[in-house]
Amino acid sequence: MAFTIPPPRTPPDGGAAVARWYEHELGWPVSAGPPVQLVTGLRFDVLELPATVGRGVLRQVGAATGPVALMGRRMRLLVAAGGAEELPGLLDWLEWGGISLDLAMLGTDGRMTAPVPPGWRPTGRSGSGAPGAAVWLRAPEPGREVESSLPALRPSSRRRSTAEGGAPCLARLVAVAAAECHRARLLSAARADRPEPVAGTGAQQRLTAQRFASS
Repeated sequence: MAFTIPPPRTPPDGGAAVARWYEHELGWPVSAGPPVQLVTGLRFDVLELPATVGRGVLRQVGAATGPVALMGRRMRLLVAAGGAEELPGLLDWLEWGGISLDLAMLGTDGRMTAPVPPGWRPTGRSGSGAPGAAVWLRAPEPGREVESSLPALRPSSRRRSTAEGGAPCLARLVAVAAAECHRARLLSAARADRPEPVAGTGAQQRLTAQRFASS
């Protein structure tokens, strides 16, 4: 007997169905859209950084993150509530204070565009089907307490040690993210300072070398 995989679900009433999914399946507060937005600062905060930088962060930290979303050129990593308030002091402690980094936090009263729930087909009405729409890279699991798995600041973090078990370490995540943001900034500046090659220079040099060799 042949089995067929059912297509992704299409929400019958667009944004309202998406909002109900987050409220009922995860217990997350939402703000009505369009687009539907998740309220930060209550169940989680969000660490936001460029998507290109975020890929390097995920390679380094592996599975030591909570849910991760992508929207356009920005990546959003869910962290424990209260993380936004800790970020400035954490960056100072990690000796990144005062350095320009494309790193931000969404905390109390913040809003994050809700990605389409996992397994659902995007719809165009709320904008979720448009290019650059919010999607989950690592989706939250319904029926599972997400908050206990979010990166949090532990007492041991300030001693630069990593406890075994429990939630991932927020200090390590921020340290990796800051280093990757700084590295990307330096590479971008180096490319901007690189002089443009003069058109025809390479061909002229090759022609001169050939004439010299034949003389």
